[in-house]
Amino acid sequence: MDKLVISGPTKLKGEVIISGAKNAAVAILPAALLVDGVCRIENLPDISDVKMSCKILEELGAKITWITKNEIEIDAKDISCTQASIDMTSKFRASYYLLGSLLGRCGTAEVGLPGGCNLGARPIDQHIKAFEALGAKVEVSQGKVTAKAKKLVGTSIYMDIVSVGATINAILASVLADGTTTIDNAAKEPHIVDVANFLNTMGADIRGAGTDVIKINGVKKLTGNTTYCIVPDQIEAGTFMLAAVATRGNVLIKNCIPEHLDCITAKIVEIGGTVEDYGDSIRVSMNKRPNKAVVKTLPYPGFPTDLQPQIGVIFATADGISTIHESIWDSRFQYTFELNKMGAKITAQGKSAVFEGVKGLTGAPIYATDLRAGAALLIAGITANGQTQLYNIEHIDRGYEHIEEKFRALGADIERVCTPEK
Repeated sequence: MDKLVISGPTKLKGEVIISGAKNAAVAILPAALLVDGVCRIENLPDISDVKMSCKILEELGAKITWITKNEIEIDAKDISCTQASIDMTSKFRASYYLLGSLLGRCGTAEVGLPGGCNLGARPIDQHIKAFEALGAKVEVSQGKVTAKAKKLVGTSIYMDIVSVGATINAILASVLADGTTTIDNAAKEPHIVDVANFLNTMGADIRGAGTDVIKINGVKKLTGNTTYCIVPDQIEAGTFMLAAVATRGNVLIKNCIPEHLDCITAKIVEIGGTVEDYGDSIRVSMNKRPNKAVVKTLPYPGFPTDLQPQIGVIFATADGISTIHESIWDSRFQYTFELNKMGAKITAQGKSAVFEGVKGLTGAPIYATDLRAGAALLIAGITANGQTQLYNIEHIDRGYEHIEEKFRALGADIERVCTPEK
């Protein structure tokens, strides 16, 4: 079991290159099961969720060839199994995309209930609603989801809530269906656009991704034999933007799409930081104590819930009282208890938290409670006086490629230490 030992405080300075988007990669990999041929995927992030996804695809009969640690070829011509391992799918949330892909390709799918970060209730009712609208019968029992259909037929699907996962699963299931499927009240996140672009590159006919109405004209076959490059990671880029502010640093963030980060840019400017847009990179700097502010998380293009803990670190040492309202997940404030161990003054109750800014944090033993909380606590350790020991970093490894190496290149004093399991 590894931990990160961080000595601070450090002002981050330098350049960082953003990896491929984790949230796009873990949907595009299952989407490759729909391709009756070979496809090459570039700019894959080197993270544990991607490696787990590839292992599952291989168990289902896909042949995977690693070209580099960030590039693979997938040959899904001969899918031999439609039952995904419960042990593997229970380890991360995005495993539910196997349902849409296997149902669309084979007419049947059996997948263990998805796992991942403990952020409160995360139902899949909208996914099931979409599958049933397309003609499938879905059963949830004994820790798994089973979906079967003699024939999937295009239809109109209205999402009762804006759901990224359900939107992508509806797309996956309808790509090879007969007729046209319309998804209303669809989510608009950049990785939804990336999944649609990947499928269109392979021969699908998907229109409107990135808007709240998506139309999918079913096709007979996806042929592959082409290459697709995954979009840069919006959340990783936002994490480094907020890290620059939290540490009063100056960081050039390269290989990003600034328009995906507009809401983060606006909030950084509001609290007193500087953001310079260079087209495919952003420079973020901060030379004073941040101003207080209010954040409410919302679906894209609103402020992402996946960057809420990172801006919470900034508010912990801001000038005045700041508030965060979390509208997506029930249990996203678990990290605040760890920040309070470092001297923060945060009161979290329900879906809101009040941050009474202190002048500085102090190093302490702390525990990552989920993926994004882990990244936030790592930033907190860089800003804090003294040594911080961050445990449960397997959460961070699920979604950030070599994160400690990237922070070290910006001047942070971080060491990964292997500790014996108790």
